[in-house]
Amino acid sequence: MAILGSIIKGIINLTDTLTSEPNHIESQKEVLKNLLDTAKDTQFGEAYNFKTILLSDDLQESFADDVPYFDYNSLNDKWWYKIHEGELDVTWPGTPSYFALSSGTTGKTSKRIPVTDDMIAAIKSSGIKQVTSLNNFELPADFFEKDIMMLGSSTDLDEKDDHLEGEISGISASNIPFWFKGYYKPGEEIAKIDDWDERVQHIAENAKTWDIGALSGIPAWIELMLQKVIEFHQLKNIHEIWPNLQVYTSGGVAFGPYEKSFKALLGKPVTVIDTYLASEGYIATQVRPDTDAMQLNTDNGIYFEFVPMNPDFINEDGAIKQDAPSFTLDQVQLNQDYILIISTVSGAWRYLIGDTIEFTNIEKAEIKITGRTKFFLNTVGSQLSVNKMDDAIKHLEEKLSTKITEYTISAKRFEDGEFYHSWYLGTDLEANNDMIVEALDNFLKEANKNYKVARSKALKGVKVTVIPVEKFHDWNDSNKKKGGQVKMERVMNEEKFAEWEAFVN
Repeated sequence: MAILGSIIKGIINLTDTLTSEPNHIESQKEVLKNLLDTAKDTQFGEAYNFKTILLSDDLQESFADDVPYFDYNSLNDKWWYKIHEGELDVTWPGTPSYFALSSGTTGKTSKRIPVTDDMIAAIKSSGIKQVTSLNNFELPADFFEKDIMMLGSSTDLDEKDDHLEGEISGISASNIPFWFKGYYKPGEEIAKIDDWDERVQHIAENAKTWDIGALSGIPAWIELMLQKVIEFHQLKNIHEIWPNLQVYTSGGVAFGPYEKSFKALLGKPVTVIDTYLASEGYIATQVRPDTDAMQLNTDNGIYFEFVPMNPDFINEDGAIKQDAPSFTLDQVQLNQDYILIISTVSGAWRYLIGDTIEFTNIEKAEIKITGRTKFFLNTVGSQLSVNKMDDAIKHLEEKLSTKITEYTISAKRFEDGEFYHSWYLGTDLEANNDMIVEALDNFLKEANKNYKVARSKALKGVKVTVIPVEKFHDWNDSNKKKGGQVKMERVMNEEKFAEWEAFVN
């Protein structure tokens, strides 16, 4: 009998029993109050009159009225640059211990996002919530004795001035609790290897010595790691070497497009749990098995606002317009795409994180990621969100019995002067190109009325190019993103798309 596992599971059961479902609306009000109170004497808090806002009868409304929206560029150019010049108490008391490097989906220049000790504590607290929620998934006691493979960026953080820098997955892994280190794989030594291919080679060489029960990481890189282990040991599937693998915690991007190719690497089913850890904080995690939606972490250092996803509210560069309306958790509706706005214990204020979400259960504060504001394709009025594109790809996979793990798209003007949606699909599919085009086009016409209207007017048609999926991995590698918090560009503007096509060719 798995005695230790039974003890751990018993503790989780007890903790879960004693922890009641939070009142998410009241939790958010309390989080905002604490954020404003803590930061009222910072440079930012004084500039935007936090002390006055705190006297208001409606903190949420006053906060939205008095503080503008920011994205990374505007917040960094006006405020965060001061931290790098040694100033104290800029947007949060003191100075951050870490900066999360995030190149996002554009270019090779990394954003440097503050990560304070308060944020590290919030991430740990949300991680504990994720662990206790495993009680809902009816896992056997021996699962809690198995190793957990966390595949992220390097934990060998760079020292710079008085702080450390690295990707958020590396920062989080370098701060794991001492009691967890015995379960953590690939272990501290391998996790510090900066070169991703070298790190995965070491994982493959050591795979037989570990009893992996759970995987955690971004789907594309988890898949490549599993393929490497399978190839190195000449296996049919990963369960031949890790027979007790039962859980995969996905994160960073929507798991849907990777589901078919991921399952092809398994020998038996595993429980997939979605999480939402961004460079700016631990946003949400799936807490129950009867949904693939994630619950917002409403009581852990992040205050959320929601702007309806409307092209009229977004500038051409993806930034949000200052007159865009924002809603609080008690004002949102189902089946509506929202732009996610956050304020955090790292000193991000009314910050455009770049993701769009929709609510699947408002009472439980459960959401799904539907795309990126910069991945919203509205050239010639098509109004395509990433979730609709993902649905179209899944339709293609089913219709043509294939796997398509990566794709990108651009609205491109061709030699005839007309706009076409130009798709690149990462697959070994050898179907007739006209058949692929027709299947994509017809599905999107049925799924999106704006697309259908655009196709009858300014959007001339669809073009598809099939390439090996490795080309996408090489593109990310060339942008210094291989194995990190990568979000492959699903939508590119014409300039970026020209770079992509030159790279592919």
